[in-house]
Amino acid sequence: MQVSKRFRRAAAGAVVAVACATAGGASAQEKITVGALRFTSHAPTFIAYERGYFKAEGLDVELKFFQAAQPVAVAIASGDIDFGVTALTGGFFNLADKGALKIVGGLFAEQKGYKGMAIMASNKAYAAGLNKPAKLKGHSVALTQVGSSFHYMTGMIAAKYGFGMSDVSLKPLQKVGSMIGAVKSGQVDAMMMVPHVAIPLDRAKAAKIIGWMSDLGDYQVTTIFTSTRNTTDRQVQVKRFLRAYKKGIADYRAVMLNQKKDPAATEAMVKLIHKYVYTDRPYEKAAPGIKAGAVYMNEGAALNVGDVKRQLEWFKAQGLVKSAIGYQDLIATGYADMINVPK
Repeated sequence: MQVSKRFRRAAAGAVVAVACATAGGASAQEKITVGALRFTSHAPTFIAYERGYFKAEGLDVELKFFQAAQPVAVAIASGDIDFGVTALTGGFFNLADKGALKIVGGLFAEQKGYKGMAIMASNKAYAAGLNKPAKLKGHSVALTQVGSSFHYMTGMIAAKYGFGMSDVSLKPLQKVGSMIGAVKSGQVDAMMMVPHVAIPLDRAKAAKIIGWMSDLGDYQVTTIFTSTRNTTDRQVQVKRFLRAYKKGIADYRAVMLNQKKDPAATEAMVKLIHKYVYTDRPYEKAAPGIKAGAVYMNEGAALNVGDVKRQLEWFKAQGLVKSAIGYQDLIATGYADMINVPK
């Protein structure tokens, strides 16, 4: 791993500052609100909440759920929530440029050998020949919003297979549920989808998995972020939050990335996750999708800085971020390991 001198100095200074701030110890329970989506990729949030890791750090957490990633960034910038765990978006980068947001860690990442985001085709499009990602050119793709992570993933596929964004028809539908409905009905040809949704859809023959984003290379799918003010004025709180969150990640990795090792522990964790994911389904029907949807989580909330830089550059190239903001401006160091840092 290569680390720039500038980034090393910043990280070292941040660690010292946070360590000094933490020395004061936890005070009475502080109320904070955490934004999340009802995805298995947000499981460490639910684990840390249910197992009392936040409370042990003096944090009284309220969970607030969203239908898409971009509104989470807006909610932090406006002060409606304190921490968010979602994908990076054009909206995030533009709010960060205004000094509102900072990334403090990484979470879900595409890793070879793990089923992360699936690339899906409608049955209608599949029957017409859309049976692999290389054939996405000329087809429609469902998104939540322009500038969303789904938009970025479409760009990754286009770059990999040598066609332009103008060669696909983007269909912003605002909500993940609307994306699923549009592909199931054949109104839209394709979408990228989290595995706990994609695998059951494929098994039910409601749509077809035609590829995996993990085959396209590194991708830091979700990050942990907060307000810039929190990283400057409330370092103790951020440190406590990350310490609790890392315990949730460790629990998840120990069980869900090797489910055969301890079936009883797997069952217990799936039941915990089911309190937040597929809540409209009985456990027996929800469990297979939750198990199949176990994605790779970076150990210790490590952040792939090089991929954050790559994502920012793509959004700039698309005209969705118009400022000269650099990747260093997006990140508050000292809370989690920084990996793949550009020279």
